[in-house]
Amino acid sequence: MLDNIKIVLVETSHAGNIGAVARAMKNMMLTNLCLVSPKFFPHADATARAAGADDILARAQVVQTLQEAIADCTLVIGASARSRTISWPEVTPRECAQTVMEQNPDTKIAIIFGRENSGLKNEELDLCRFLLHIPCNPNYSSLNIAAAVQVISYELFIASQGNLPPRKPVGDEDEQVLATAEQMELFYTHLAQALSDIGFVQDEKSKSILRRLRRLYNRAQLYSKEVDILRGILRLSQGHKSQLKRENNER
Repeated sequence: MLDNIKIVLVETSHAGNIGAVARAMKNMMLTNLCLVSPKFFPHADATARAAGADDILARAQVVQTLQEAIADCTLVIGASARSRTISWPEVTPRECAQTVMEQNPDTKIAIIFGRENSGLKNEELDLCRFLLHIPCNPNYSSLNIAAAVQVISYELFIASQGNLPPRKPVGDEDEQVLATAEQMELFYTHLAQALSDIGFVQDEKSKSILRRLRRLYNRAQLYSKEVDILRGILRLSQGHKSQLKRENNER
């Protein structure tokens, strides 16, 4: 299971932090590092702070957008130290590890860490199924990114040693493939357009409504076939609305 976990760093400013994260990952047998638009990479400071985890840096994937980093993942978890005005389903590091270990062995998982100074934006958390929060001193809750990755990596490593039985799908195995992040984003784009086409959302309220709908569908952990069904319903709704408009114009 650890081989399918991807640690994603978004717009890291300090190259040394990338190296320290690689070291933390290797300590706990994690191997997949993905960097979204790092300010400096590759860099000598990253190599120095990696302290022997050069192989993690050498294999690190560098991409331009978070969507690209998580496109092939079916479980996406975003780490955040800040409270949010709209609550996401929240897990502790231990709960995160338990959730990860309950997945099917071939499930691809991304755990996202934001910028050193500002973390993840709400729009980036919209892409996540869970918000991961590390409990600590409420008067000093800012962890260095490498320390945060170390805490999460440790819990994942310990949970992986417990040999927890993976959650088994019920029914036809081909029907029980979770939708990837890319499929979900295409669905959300289609959903927003369909709700606009049928007049359900108003411009000033659409962002809040769509964010709440994201939370609803993320909790459901949709399968790929289920997303196809929902998009079929959306297409039919859009077509029905267009037909009504044509009929009204002809009267």
